[in-house]
Amino acid sequence: MANFGLARLAEDVKRELTSIFRNVKDYRVKDAMVSIIRVELTSDLSYAKVFISSMSGIEETKLAAEGLKNAKGFIRKELNSRIQMRRSPELIFIADTSAEYSARINDKLNKIFEGNKAE
Repeated sequence: MANFGLARLAEDVKRELTSIFRNVKDYRVKDAMVSIIRVELTSDLSYAKVFISSMSGIEETKLAAEGLKNAKGFIRKELNSRIQMRRSPELIFIADTSAEYSARINDKLNKIFEGNKAE
């Protein structure tokens, strides 16, 4: 039962962070068009891992993660004012490569499928 509440809170945090990211003025974040893949909260709500991705590629995603790290104080304050939690979690931004990885696998599978189709 506790996991359900934690998962619901993680989704709320994800939704609010998406809205807050629009207000971040750092060029590394605005130019990268960052999207949140998932949010993982610890059970005591002291940490939140935020996995982000960008359509511009992994290098832009890493730059955006640095920009978000610099704006962490603003983001944490805004998050705390929007969601009432016992504790405002420490935010950890991680550049997620899963979208790029899945695109490469999809390309390889398409090439295999095309090769089998030619035979």
